[in-house]
Amino acid sequence: MAGRPRSFDRDAALAVAVEQFWRAGYEETSVATLTAAMGLTPPSLYAAFGDKRRLFEEAAALYFRRTCEAVDHATALPTAREAVARVLADTARAHTDPATPAGCLMLTEPRLEAQRDVLRRRLQDRLDQGVRDHDLPPTTNTDHLARFLVAVLRGMSGSARDGGTIEDLQGIADAAMAAVPAPPDDRVADRS
Repeated sequence: MAGRPRSFDRDAALAVAVEQFWRAGYEETSVATLTAAMGLTPPSLYAAFGDKRRLFEEAAALYFRRTCEAVDHATALPTAREAVARVLADTARAHTDPATPAGCLMLTEPRLEAQRDVLRRRLQDRLDQGVRDHDLPPTTNTDHLARFLVAVLRGMSGSARDGGTIEDLQGIADAAMAAVPAPPDDRVADRS
């Protein structure tokens, strides 16, 4: 015997859960907060998503996919410096967008360390490509630079949560760009 069909939009409810976890984090988001925001009863939430942990995992996966789409778009730019500048500028805009909670769920939630590592590897892959393409000097330590960039992104998220403006975050982004090496001299000469 099949159960009653769902009387709510699961995708819309998941989007609300993303926002709740983003706003308050996993630990501070209660099932009561989730059910009130999602317009569900606890039994409906459990039937649709399992427990709070599984709902969080699904919400975090959705958030991560959206974040990666933006990063992938930025890293497709022609040079590593352009890609990094775009990631930083997009981060400044996204973290201060008044239509969403301040900061970044993935960068601030302790439970999402694995996702941050995927982000770091994607950035490092783009930096490695920059070295291969001679956008960055061959001596560039792409591992350290990618770790630095993730630390900057996390700092930008924290700054936004503390009330930082887009101008504040863009200033951080501009300062971080000083750590991204300029193209080797032969590459600069080729562009002249």
